[in-house]
Amino acid sequence: MNGRTPGPWLVTGAGGMLGREVIAELGRAGLPAAGTDRHELDVTDPERVRTAFRAYRPAVVVNCAGWTAVDAAEEQEAAAHAVNGRGPELLAEECRRSGAVLLQLSTDYVFDGRGSSPYAEDAPVAPRSAYGRTKLAGEAAVLHGLPETGYVIRTAWLYGAGGPNFVHSIIRAERSRATVDIVDDQCGQPTWARDLAAHLVLLGGAARRGGAPAGIYHGTGGGDTTWYEFGRQIFAALGADPARVRPTSSEWLAWRAPRPAYSVLGHDRWRLAGMAPLRSWRTAFRAAFDEVRRAVT
Repeated sequence: MNGRTPGPWLVTGAGGMLGREVIAELGRAGLPAAGTDRHELDVTDPERVRTAFRAYRPAVVVNCAGWTAVDAAEEQEAAAHAVNGRGPELLAEECRRSGAVLLQLSTDYVFDGRGSSPYAEDAPVAPRSAYGRTKLAGEAAVLHGLPETGYVIRTAWLYGAGGPNFVHSIIRAERSRATVDIVDDQCGQPTWARDLAAHLVLLGGAARRGGAPAGIYHGTGGGDTTWYEFGRQIFAALGADPARVRPTSSEWLAWRAPRPAYSVLGHDRWRLAGMAPLRSWRTAFRAAFDEVRRAVT
């Protein structure tokens, strides 16, 4: 594993946007950690997972590895399930053997998206896409395999400097197009990857101390908005005219996988862990924007 020193935290998918933020947050907290990308640790390979646990001896595992190509999953559900379903199952098995805590990242796509008030952590799940089904399989594997040390953190509308993400796309579009059409019939919660990473580190620490109940948490920014309104906010932050952003309907877009119309998640369980939920998405966006803009080339 590239000669890295074993540490109490292991972050899979560390080459991705969220994984990099988790590694950085652990560094700021002075916590020893190791990060692996898919070339170093294929979470679908039982032997490589076992080897990683022997090498790193983790006390906390943050699984940021995942199949995130939502539309491609419709045609490659078995491949997506291997990463999103079987991978968490293998990690949970090793965590059970070693006594490690597992933080498993999941998604709003486990819900049907037809709600009108924030989905509670225990709200009924009904995924409408292959991506949602595979992520739900990963949730079930962790919650069943680690009833006392397994944590599922659902997130949505994630953005950050690491990209690719919606904010990057809109910044590039503003530079190259006179107008930009964005759907106004999907409601959700923009979430800065750094804010989520900070909460993951706090949750993992609380879990190790026995101060956070195992189970499901929702890691999204507070409040809600539409993709259209979020796009207007990005234009305004750039000093561009938000009127250049035009509303459109999801039905005009040729997505293979259905998108949730309503992705607003409730955050009550954080208080059981003695923690506040993530801050308002608007406050986070103001804090994040300059750094995210500088990262767009």
